[in-house]
Amino acid sequence: MSSATQLCLSSLPSIPSPLSRLRLLQFQLQNLPRPQYSSAFHSLLSLQSDRRPAIRWTSPITMSGIHLTGQLELSELRDESEFEKLLSPSGLISICGFGSLLSERSARSTFPNLKNFRVARLNGFRRVYAHAAPIFFERGIAKPETKEISSLSVEPCEGESLIVTVFEIQQSEIPAFIERELEFRFLAVLPRTLDGKPLNNLAVLCARYSDEEFFHVRCKGSNLSQH
Repeated sequence: MSSATQLCLSSLPSIPSPLSRLRLLQFQLQNLPRPQYSSAFHSLLSLQSDRRPAIRWTSPITMSGIHLTGQLELSELRDESEFEKLLSPSGLISICGFGSLLSERSARSTFPNLKNFRVARLNGFRRVYAHAAPIFFERGIAKPETKEISSLSVEPCEGESLIVTVFEIQQSEIPAFIERELEFRFLAVLPRTLDGKPLNNLAVLCARYSDEEFFHVRCKGSNLSQH
């Protein structure tokens, strides 16, 4: 990467555009020291990969829930119009929270006008630290020197379940939500109450992307490492 390109990246605004955030993150990750893994570690990764079920992605709003019969059937939301199909008659959309969003106080710092905050269970998913979030670098949260840069997400995993929160936000908040959580795959999922009853509405979940899927969907097939 040329010195001119590095200078350009260092002068990005504090709230950069989505593409600028992607370029900045890619540059920062390229300059991290690469850890050396043992052959035993790679064998463990291979074993974990073999245990993951195949996933079939359906068109939005065609599922009635998550079907765990050896193959997961989930609905991915790729643009704002698909989010809007989840709106309730009162113009609200449900968000499925994990991590810091398990705290109502933390959730309200991001969604100050949220409604009906409650605890629920989501079957067929597990927590995973699998990506680095641009905001960690923008706010100085990441520690590159110790490689403490990973952000929490979730991924489909048959037989697992998560405690999550569910709350509603206004339709007008959807665009900011999409831009803020750019690194995630947006899924329409059906959480349940703690006693197992399905909720009335599908909720948006921020799930893990693989690198290949991220470049294909978010970058429209363009690999930023080539620029």
